[in-house]
Amino acid sequence: MARKLKTYQTSLGFYDLAIAAPSMKAALEAWGAGSNLFHQGFAKETDDPDVVAAALAKPGVVLKQPAGSSGRFAEHADLPDPDGEDGGPKKRRRPEPKRRAVTKISVEDPREAALAFERQQRRRDAKRRKEETAREKDRAKREKAIAKAQAARDAAQREHEERSEALDVERRDLEKRVGGEDARWEGEREKLSDALHRARE
Repeated sequence: MARKLKTYQTSLGFYDLAIAAPSMKAALEAWGAGSNLFHQGFAKETDDPDVVAAALAKPGVVLKQPAGSSGRFAEHADLPDPDGEDGGPKKRRRPEPKRRAVTKISVEDPREAALAFERQQRRRDAKRRKEETAREKDRAKREKAIAKAQAARDAAQREHEERSEALDVERRDLEKRVGGEDARWEGEREKLSDALHRARE
């Protein structure tokens, strides 16, 4: 059975936020808060009829209004104008009694709102799962590319080592042949020098 929704408010950056949710935990999750704003005194449950009516009209949806303004909460809100008509953000004023009377909520609304919140929650969960799947695919793709590049580097390293080893063998063989040639020439040079010396006598 759907749980009764409550309306919660907080401020985040340039906006005041509101949401109709079954619990503080659900509100924090929808806001993407990394800590308990309620315990820290940065969030609260509200009974302002205008805020409650706006939130229950779109349960589970994070509504915004420019921070410190008296505008209506909406799914999309403009940034506050620091150079407004009065030279700064408008001060929040209490709604008039007539406006309070207009924002009535029927007995059926909370049940419908709770069901709508659950639908919105499922959409958010599906979106998170989709984003997580996309991140997982990107990570797998990166890991595959890294593994391929690493394998190519390792293969090139092995080929370089094999070629270096073959060249070392050739170099040692060449040095041995040069040494042999030097020894042969030294012996032959001595014989030829002796023959030349005898011829001159």
